Amino acid sequence: MDSAAPSASGRPVVRFNILGSLEGWHGEHRLRLGSPTQERVLVTLLLEPGRMVPLPRLVAAAWDEAPPQTAGHQIRKSVAALRTHIPDGASMIVTDGAGYRAMLGEHQLDLHEFTQWARQARQAVAAGRAAEAVGHLRACLDLWRGPVMAGAGGTVITAASAALEERHMAVAEQYFELQLELGQSAELVGPLRELVIAHPLRETLRGRLMLALYRAGRQAEALEEFGRVRALLVEELGIDPGVELTRLYEAILRDSPEVAPRVPQSVADRAALLAPASYLQPSPSEPAPCTLPYDLPDFTGRESELARILEAGRAPAGGSTRIVGVDGMGGSGKSALAVHAAHLLAADYPDGQLFVDLRGFSPGEKAQEPSAVLHSLLRAVGIPDDRIPDDLERRTTLWRTVSAQRRLLLLLDNAADAAQVRPLLPAAEDCLAILTGRVRMLDLDGAEWLSLGLLSPDDSATLLTRTLGADRTTAEPEATARLAGLCGGLPLALRITTARLRNRPRWTVQYLVDRLADETRRLRELSAGERSVEATLRLSYQAMDADQRIAFRLLGLHPGSAIDVHSAAALLGTDVHDAEDTLENLLDAHLLEQHEAGLYGFHDLVRTYAMSVREAEDDEEGAVGRLVGYYTLATDQACDVLFPGRERFGEPPAGEVPELPRLDSDARALRWYDREHEALLAVVARAGAGTRPGPTALLARNLLFYLDMRGHYEQFRVVSRIAVDAARELADPMLLSVSLSNLAVAHWWLGDFPDGIATAQEGLALVSGKDRGSEASCLDVLGLLHGALGNFDAARTYLTQAIPLHRELGLDRMEAQALDNLGTVETWSGNYAEGVRYSARATELNRRVGARSNEIHSLTWLALAHLGTGEEERARACLAQALELCDESRKPGNVAFVLAHWARLCQRLGEARSAAEHAERALELISADSSVLRQAAVVNVVGLVQLRRGAPDRAMEMYRQAHQLASRLSYRIEIARALSGMAEAAHALGDEPAAQRHRHAAEALYDAMGVTEAARRL
Repeated sequence: MDSAAPSASGRPVVRFNILGSLEGWHGEHRLRLGSPTQERVLVTLLLEPGRMVPLPRLVAAAWDEAPPQTAGHQIRKSVAALRTHIPDGASMIVTDGAGYRAMLGEHQLDLHEFTQWARQARQAVAAGRAAEAVGHLRACLDLWRGPVMAGAGGTVITAASAALEERHMAVAEQYFELQLELGQSAELVGPLRELVIAHPLRETLRGRLMLALYRAGRQAEALEEFGRVRALLVEELGIDPGVELTRLYEAILRDSPEVAPRVPQSVADRAALLAPASYLQPSPSEPAPCTLPYDLPDFTGRESELARILEAGRAPAGGSTRIVGVDGMGGSGKSALAVHAAHLLAADYPDGQLFVDLRGFSPGEKAQEPSAVLHSLLRAVGIPDDRIPDDLERRTTLWRTVSAQRRLLLLLDNAADAAQVRPLLPAAEDCLAILTGRVRMLDLDGAEWLSLGLLSPDDSATLLTRTLGADRTTAEPEATARLAGLCGGLPLALRITTARLRNRPRWTVQYLVDRLADETRRLRELSAGERSVEATLRLSYQAMDADQRIAFRLLGLHPGSAIDVHSAAALLGTDVHDAEDTLENLLDAHLLEQHEAGLYGFHDLVRTYAMSVREAEDDEEGAVGRLVGYYTLATDQACDVLFPGRERFGEPPAGEVPELPRLDSDARALRWYDREHEALLAVVARAGAGTRPGPTALLARNLLFYLDMRGHYEQFRVVSRIAVDAARELADPMLLSVSLSNLAVAHWWLGDFPDGIATAQEGLALVSGKDRGSEASCLDVLGLLHGALGNFDAARTYLTQAIPLHRELGLDRMEAQALDNLGTVETWSGNYAEGVRYSARATELNRRVGARSNEIHSLTWLALAHLGTGEEERARACLAQALELCDESRKPGNVAFVLAHWARLCQRLGEARSAAEHAERALELISADSSVLRQAAVVNVVGLVQLRRGAPDRAMEMYRQAHQLASRLSYRIEIARALSGMAEAAHALGDEPAAQRHRHAAEALYDAMGVTEAARRL
């Protein structure tokens, strides 16, 4: 059996033997693996061919109870090595979600052939072809060479090997039984003795030996065997031999005809001889038992999950019991799905559909013991009480024997763990077991698991309509959608709310929504009769040990929708590996969700529950303090990468330095910031409301860099105000000045120029003559704000004071910003040569420090200054460089500004189509930007493009929009440009009075700002 079968291409494929020691063959060559870890990983995958084996299972298989900290990484390395060492390994071992799957052909694994031979033997027995069945069973036994990996595979593989050994012994017992029925006896004694010596407590095997001895004329030896096994059972287990072996002993003692050699005359006779007793066969005169609960008439959603269960239940038999597990959080509808699927599959299992509530998580009830459940199951299939053994082991044996003769569907609902379930599983491949539980039982070999998530918004709405009635939901569509959102896609919550509304016909949907809107009482509202979301969650909470409950409560303090291992470690005060174990345990208990690898989150109702069970001894202040410290250090690291040349401010948080994520590249740092953005906002807000003004101000400053880059200006202002309040509480004038300067920038972005000037002036007064860096920053912001108001002389004064201060302190990044702002003012004014000088120097400094966003801005204004001097090629080169640096996800308003001016330049160079495309893209980007400041500037430029392409009506529309936007801000330069454009568009449309009116208004503004004649020509 060690030779390789040819593949479709004619080349030998890889073949593995795992029944015994692991051996791999490719053609005539034996494969060599690099390490014991690789062997264990490979064997674990081969034991479940075609099924996904999760990473934790592979870790447990490789290292038992003591995996190294890098276990996950080493497993991935082992898989990579296996793919390299095994021919076509990459296609044989495939990644599947959170694990791996071995994909093997028909002749590549001895275990697969063992299963095929066993199936053919059963088919031959059913057809009455005993001799053919013996041949197939002999082929099975020839493949067997001992325990998997010779018993040296560790606990996980040993457990799987034990299950295989049971299959091997079942095959052996059937093989010898058939041989006996075909008239063999003396020649079976030797092989049977070898097996009995290896398995002395197997009563069925001992009975085969007794029968072989008796039929070989060795009655005394047969009776001695019974004496030996009885003494052994009493000594080892304290029990007597079972009913069947005792009955056989008595028959041999009496020379009963029932043990005499005979050859069956018919298929029916053969089946009767194979059965341990007549009552083990289902009675054709009695209806098949069905104890399934009623199926919900309004069952909704779960199409993909239902399809997977039906596919597994209707798939061809594969050599062992089909087991499908459904896990999910309490109230997610596991039982409803399983019952619905069981009713749809009932016709495929004609010998019975049995339901058992194992009460693993039932309020006020203890989980059912397997022995009691087995008694109920045996009664359900017709076994009388006096034939049911008292002990668990013999009940398990009888249940497996009985179920092997039937096609049964067994639904084990609300299971606690694998130990409760394992004795209840049928033994035959023609049976299906559906399990439900809150915890995925990874140690239950051979099970296919699917996790039940939450209902989609559409399915939630459908369920509400089906349970509440279309009249009520269509009458209040907005309230119904809000109700579905408050229930968070949890079926139990949805059904409770509709039950309450049905029982209170005077309540509107909106009334219940208003009651649920109060988060402090939401869980109390989600109860009806004996059903309660809070009680359901409490069972999962109480099932955890004390340390896990503490961790659950503290994690509820994390404000983000996504929790990674690093922030969790900081919050819990542990290392990253312990934090990951805690998160995984809560994930297994479905008290956390995982939408992508490494990121965890609470369902809204679970978070509410976590906050409701807080206890006095929980160190919440310490936990939040650690979280703030972690985020401060992490944002420091991310800002150093994303915003090179920035000035750090303040001291790092005191205490032990937490382990930080890897943020050593632009991509990693930006991805981290994007993911943590929501949590950072919430942490800053919480810290600002607490007793940590210093860390609050520092963390807020770091967050502002990111918010500015992404163009989140409303959030920028909110965070700036928190930082100012924190700095005031600290009475730290330097920190307050920095925070006020940032708040003034927020006012500038949002067009509140007077407020911005007042804020910056306050900051300047605090540090003037005391801190030159903070003073320069305030002067710079004042120049920026006065420039926006059209006070160009004042703007020049402030900026020319700021630039030498920045230069003196060696703050290249800040000097570049001030130069850029001064270049903008000079270009607005029409002093193009000065604009070129300042913008060129700003571009040089930005490039030196790696400030890409700032370089885009300075290049754009350098291009505009070049256009003013008539140097179109230089302008084109600058804008081309700016475009190359642009990333639409970073400051999209600035990108839109570049695109608008690129469109204008393309139009001047005769590239009409390109001009139109870039102008439209600029409008698309600016429409989503929160800065009215940028919107006004971009729409003005696009208006000019429309005007020059001969579309004055469209241009007029653009200019009116720009005028309205700029007027809201008193953004005088853009107001003047909009008026000037409206005048030209009105002239083109033949409305000369309007043209004159707009022209005069524009000229008055230009005169007030001191804009040159050259700069007034668009």
